[in-house]
Amino acid sequence: MIYGKPFKAGVMLALMIAAQPALRAQTSKASSIFDGKTLNGWKKTAGSATYEVKDGVIIGTTVNGTGNSFLATEKEYKDFVLEVDVMLESAKGNSGVQVRSHFDPEGNNGKGKVYGKQAEVDPTDRKWSGGVYDEARRQWLYPLTLNPSAGNAYQHNAYNHLKIECIGNEMKTWINDVPAAYVIDTLDHTGFIALQVHGITEASEAGKKVYFKNIKIQTAGIKPSAFPSGIYVVNYTPNTLSSYEKKEGWELLFDGKSNKGWVGANKNVFPSKGWSIANGLLSVLPAEGKESTNGGDIVSTGTYGAFDLSFEFQLTPGANSGVKYFVTLKEQTAGSAIGLEYQVLDDALHPDAKLGRDGNRTLASLYDLIKADKPSRFVHPIGQWNNGRVVVYPDNRVEHYLNGIKVLEYQRGSAAFRELVAMSKYKDWKEFGEAKEGHILLQDHGNKVSFRSIKIKKLK
Repeated sequence: MIYGKPFKAGVMLALMIAAQPALRAQTSKASSIFDGKTLNGWKKTAGSATYEVKDGVIIGTTVNGTGNSFLATEKEYKDFVLEVDVMLESAKGNSGVQVRSHFDPEGNNGKGKVYGKQAEVDPTDRKWSGGVYDEARRQWLYPLTLNPSAGNAYQHNAYNHLKIECIGNEMKTWINDVPAAYVIDTLDHTGFIALQVHGITEASEAGKKVYFKNIKIQTAGIKPSAFPSGIYVVNYTPNTLSSYEKKEGWELLFDGKSNKGWVGANKNVFPSKGWSIANGLLSVLPAEGKESTNGGDIVSTGTYGAFDLSFEFQLTPGANSGVKYFVTLKEQTAGSAIGLEYQVLDDALHPDAKLGRDGNRTLASLYDLIKADKPSRFVHPIGQWNNGRVVVYPDNRVEHYLNGIKVLEYQRGSAAFRELVAMSKYKDWKEFGEAKEGHILLQDHGNKVSFRSIKIKKLK
């Protein structure tokens, strides 16, 4: 997407390539970390896949029943631009390049474990090559559902050029010169580089080859490469915006320090009780699970129409809350204010998960209307941080995301939407969810839930 407008994948791909005419020029001073003849400077770490050198290529071969295998550099690197050409024999396979990674000899029951960020190489129909995965730790940081137009850049049965830039807290990736992922992270400022051969469990996949060549790195005189406009950034630095995000029009709705920009629903001031701001967190405090009886809901002082809203939330066991949008406050309800709701819930322990219809009150759902289709691996455990996202396009299409995965979509005001409303608890509210613009709301449902990194970008 660029400025909230849909582009055909081929057009977007062409634009991205055109925007990068000098993409490889920076690494003209790069040096090889593979001599083309031996594995000197490299060591095999974890797993049982084999690695050999033939005709200037490192060839990794899969072994059935083993875990992920890695060929790691003996040297560690801090800031760098890395380039490598990679090809997979199997269309069902998987590989990747680890950067700033580490080895835990006690991991995997003493077999050893590699952990750290990985630039994905994915030949499957999922099309996530260039995405960023946190091996053996946080799992997916940047699935390409966040930048689907880059998914078509990978070419099977051919060498694919992977570029990885790690400078300071920022990691960017390109696949065949197409910008893929952009992650800002506070972990891992240095570590080794490693070539992965993914573990397999299918006998038919045993003996498949992964080819790596032209492995070059530049560590001196590097400058951040520009990314084109319209790419979503995963920023793990709490309550901050990068220069790229600011340029893109993002603004913080919570500064991490004060209640600036927020007031109580149907009030002119921030609640005097029931909410706390401490240690960079905006938290609703517990009140025996009673809805809006303590501090009550809070709303943004600004109103928004088409927008991209991102927020992190941390649930306590059994907690219930929500992030509502297009809240007009016209309804003057006694309890929580009315609006379209991104459900924030402990699905396992809170009874609301079993109410409604077909799971439409579960985490990340459009509350009481549409169930979130979320793979379990993308739901972070209670007590850990989850990232929620709501995108409302100018044509009233709406998407919900959870930890980078799109879990539902719908169109406000459509016949299908109005049919859902007619079957819901909102059926008595005229033109529910169809306001031109409205406030963003954080719900007080009587359970402790914390929020941070609440940011929004207006779409045109």
